[in-house]
Amino acid sequence: MKIKTKTLTFEQVMKLPERKLKNPLKPGMFWRLLIKILAKKDLKETNFTYNRIGMEKLGKKEPCLILMNHSAFIDLEIAESIMFPRPLSIVCTSDGFVGKELLMRLIGCIPTNKFVTDITLVRNMRYAIQKLKSSILMYPEASYSFDGTATPLPDSLGKCAKLLGVPVIMIKTYGAFARDPLYNNLQVRKVKVAADVKYLLSPREINDLSVEAINHRIQEQFSFDNFKWQQENKVLVKEPFRADFLNRVLFKCPSCKAEGKMEGKGIHIICGNCGKKHELTEDGFLKAEDGQADFTSVPDWYKWERSEVRKELEEGSYKLDVDVEICVMKDMKAIYKVGSGHLHHDKDGFVLTGCDGKLSYRQDPKFSYSLYSDYYWYEIGDMICIGNMKILYYCFPKKEAGDIVAKTRIATEELYKLSRQKDA
Repeated sequence: MKIKTKTLTFEQVMKLPERKLKNPLKPGMFWRLLIKILAKKDLKETNFTYNRIGMEKLGKKEPCLILMNHSAFIDLEIAESIMFPRPLSIVCTSDGFVGKELLMRLIGCIPTNKFVTDITLVRNMRYAIQKLKSSILMYPEASYSFDGTATPLPDSLGKCAKLLGVPVIMIKTYGAFARDPLYNNLQVRKVKVAADVKYLLSPREINDLSVEAINHRIQEQFSFDNFKWQQENKVLVKEPFRADFLNRVLFKCPSCKAEGKMEGKGIHIICGNCGKKHELTEDGFLKAEDGQADFTSVPDWYKWERSEVRKELEEGSYKLDVDVEICVMKDMKAIYKVGSGHLHHDKDGFVLTGCDGKLSYRQDPKFSYSLYSDYYWYEIGDMICIGNMKILYYCFPKKEAGDIVAKTRIATEELYKLSRQKDA
């Protein structure tokens, strides 16, 4: 999937009018049926099946809040098919509206900027439930998982559930990540996909429980390891490209500690510095060529990388300095290419400069608990996004920067935790 782009100067973009706020639209039956029909091909190819758990407690026309883990694009097809003909108002990243705003609104989407405090989102969700009598579909992780495990959830979920006051439903998928992991450059594998649809919280429970208790109940459901699931269920991924671009996730060699030298290609990931070679096996394990595997699990390797980044932050040695190409989102007509710049990240947060000195943006480490970052974003390239409700800056590191997207997201999350600890 691609996105509409346009080249303008930074001055021209800043003169564009600000995006107008609009109420959500209720998706008509035509659009609901069309999405269900279009989803049939992918669901048939994956032999999709699902289990309903306690769903008899949900009224046929009773609006609800549907929370779903986020692994791949098929997630939306699954949710729409399972919940049909229930109208769904889908919380969606605002850049998904670019070049197709009317269509996205007609199918019920509600735009929001990822990892940015959006004071209008809850208002729009309440409007959808109370005025449109529509249910809300939300991916609270906000971004696809890099390593196949759960990503951080916002602390505001419990408050949101209380404000909406409707049943909370959980959809958890199995196999979607193994079929189409984000790192693999949209190369789809032949894997069966399934899901559990669970009635998680009733309005009475939401009213009686504390915000913290609601958050805990939701977080329990968002505890998963897709590689472990693959191994325990003996799911084989036989495609010869299964380790392509795995270096985006496993960016640091545990043997020699070199960064940016890893290469994922075919079924292997190799360190270009020390030559250590691991195979990503058909059942999702890591197997070292020399018999001495640093890690046998992708998530364990990624967890170790997180601990290494944490050490750098605590020691004060963490720093990102990278030249980038900059795109800007100011409205929903296009993503605007405004030129080159430099992105800096350290314990004090982000600093983005560029466009011949006309652009200077700073973002505090307490700004957000995570970072909107992506691989092969709309088929343009690996991306780091910072910004606020008025403007978003999409930064595309130049090739010589290496694999820095995952590390930057980890650093953002760990910096936020450290800043919270200091305030406690």
